[in-house]
Amino acid sequence: MKKHLLTAAVLAAIATPAAAPALATSGPGCLVVVNVARNDALNMRSRPSASARIVDILVPRRHGIIHLDGPCRPSSVPWANRWCPVTHYDGDDVTRGWVKARFVRDSDCP
Repeated sequence: MKKHLLTAAVLAAIATPAAAPALATSGPGCLVVVNVARNDALNMRSRPSASARIVDILVPRRHGIIHLDGPCRPSSVPWANRWCPVTHYDGDDVTRGWVKARFVRDSDCP
């Protein structure tokens, strides 16, 4: 009986397409939206500019995982004026873009 269950499990694993690898991590490296009113949202941009195309909308306390992908830049300006490269994971949707540093805060990834 155990051999039959093991064989069924192996066959199921072979027949099931491989899942995409998880791109988000656990521990440090994530962000949360801050300094945005409850009835507003943070626009994620295609490049580090307020005039760049909006690629995603991050609602405070209701967004998925926002992963910081690198240093916020340029380092020559005050922190609040820097742009941070991020990846937003929300269910099966993954979006890459930029957010203004003044609207995010460090957080542990779930």
